[in-house]
Amino acid sequence: MTRVDQGPKLYAIRIGGHLGPTTLAAFPSMVSRLQGRETFLTGVLDRSGLYGVLAEVEALGLDLIEIRRLHTKDCP
Repeated sequence: MTRVDQGPKLYAIRIGGHLGPTTLAAFPSMVSRLQGRETFLTGVLDRSGLYGVLAEVEALGLDLIEIRRLHTKDCP
């Protein structure tokens, strides 16, 4: 049986549009950065934390563009 590592990982989530302070408050564990017409959320999440952030993105009706797991060397 293959063992799956479910420990915390660094993720970048790209959302279409600029998120305001009220919307960003829904993601307290994430650091936000505006780039062009998009908002990037970056943070260390375990599996359940990642699913929680994705559920919040869906509940708020945000335009999810990309989810990327980063390696430490990729950090901004």
